[in-house]
Amino acid sequence: MHMKAKAAKADFAYLRIADTIEEQILNGTLEPGQKLPSIRTICREYGISQNTALSAYHTLEIKLLIESRPQSGYFVRFSKRRLPSLPAVTNPAAIAHDADNDRIVQAVYESLGEEGHLPLALGFPANGLLPVAKLNKSLAQAARSLNGSAVSYEKTEGNERLRQQIARWSFAMEANLSSSDIITTNGCLNAISYCLMAITKKGDTVAMESPVSFGMLQLAEVLGLKVLELPTDPQTGVDINALEDALRKGQINCCLFISNFSNPLGSCMPDEHKKQAVQLLTNYSIPLIENDINGDVYFGSKRAKSCKTYDEAGLVLWCGSVSKTLAPGYRVGWVAPGKFKAELNRMKRYHTISNASLTQAVIADFLETGRYEKHLRKLRQTLQANLHQYSTTIAEYFPEGTSASRPQGGFVLWVVLPEEIDTMLLYEKCLQAKIGFAPGRIFTLQNQYNNCLRLNYGLIWNDKLKNDLQYLGELISNVNLI
Repeated sequence: MHMKAKAAKADFAYLRIADTIEEQILNGTLEPGQKLPSIRTICREYGISQNTALSAYHTLEIKLLIESRPQSGYFVRFSKRRLPSLPAVTNPAAIAHDADNDRIVQAVYESLGEEGHLPLALGFPANGLLPVAKLNKSLAQAARSLNGSAVSYEKTEGNERLRQQIARWSFAMEANLSSSDIITTNGCLNAISYCLMAITKKGDTVAMESPVSFGMLQLAEVLGLKVLELPTDPQTGVDINALEDALRKGQINCCLFISNFSNPLGSCMPDEHKKQAVQLLTNYSIPLIENDINGDVYFGSKRAKSCKTYDEAGLVLWCGSVSKTLAPGYRVGWVAPGKFKAELNRMKRYHTISNASLTQAVIADFLETGRYEKHLRKLRQTLQANLHQYSTTIAEYFPEGTSASRPQGGFVLWVVLPEEIDTMLLYEKCLQAKIGFAPGRIFTLQNQYNNCLRLNYGLIWNDKLKNDLQYLGELISNVNLI
């Protein structure tokens, strides 16, 4: 067997073993404090080398699921009992609202990037978690190798090599896409913008999860759209019954959902719910814009499917990007617009003509060579470990009655504080301590979520971050915000 083949087989073996043990820990088969089989036992049971067994346990240690005790072996560390309780299903009013929350969002944005501020309000990873040096190297190589040194226009549809790699990447979610189905964009929000401009007109109503990403609310405001917020479960996403009721009443013209690891709840629609949603929308001929920007950042053994997986009528406009996972500043995104491709192409020609050649070529190379997947494996482990640290810190230091979501992927955590706490007032006080977060009120157009906040766990976990989170919890517990 060739050396590369042996290495690939070993990689698969340690990940398979780690995934099996992780599932047993998360479902309670292996309980906190329980001793795990020794390295020698793992080697014998799975027929693997000692290095492969150690790699499996090391992967679980990074995720803070197990711990090594000197002279004793490995033990289960993770405990659901040490986590905050789950928030309740959201219950927004079933009335469409004109989008207008710009004033509150602007106040939050003004504090971002200030020296010394803890950037908990952001929704993407810190630069230290990204392969910046490798990206820079690929950028230089692309500048030398591209025709005309990348100063010429690309096709409106986008770089062919990149579109081929995105189509290949989509196989993981079992979507039958080809390069001709895809149009590249300047990030995911740009893709969503094209979609909304292509399929809606001023005054139309868009159904979204509640709470919902404030970026999408602002986009709706710019386009003069109304937003109908739907009840949403922090684990399973948008309420399918509420969606069906809105469709039956003729309340909506299109839907805009973050199906996998929503922002800010972190919910993930089960595959059956995605299938039901697509079938319902097909029955009523209502298009769905699917924001799947977080789909690659999963903590389980495989990528979740998308609504696009079940789309036979071409009504799902699937949007994605590497802005949250690899290179935020590159602004490389895409959309598979289904039956609306001609209209999406027209929108792109009107607004941008084409995308930057260099950055598209770099992302295509990362996808093609496997460097993106290698980076994602490390990023997923880090984020899962961070989420566990955040959750246990919240459980210990935030006031009694606090609940928090339990995302199975993505970058953000939704925290619900006792009802008497106003997080907009809390936000002003925290700025004085140079701690920023996203108040819950900016994720809705209604008067709700005033006692909620969103935290970004895509940071580098260290003593300062831990101390700042503890201080935030203590400040919430001790300050009078009634």
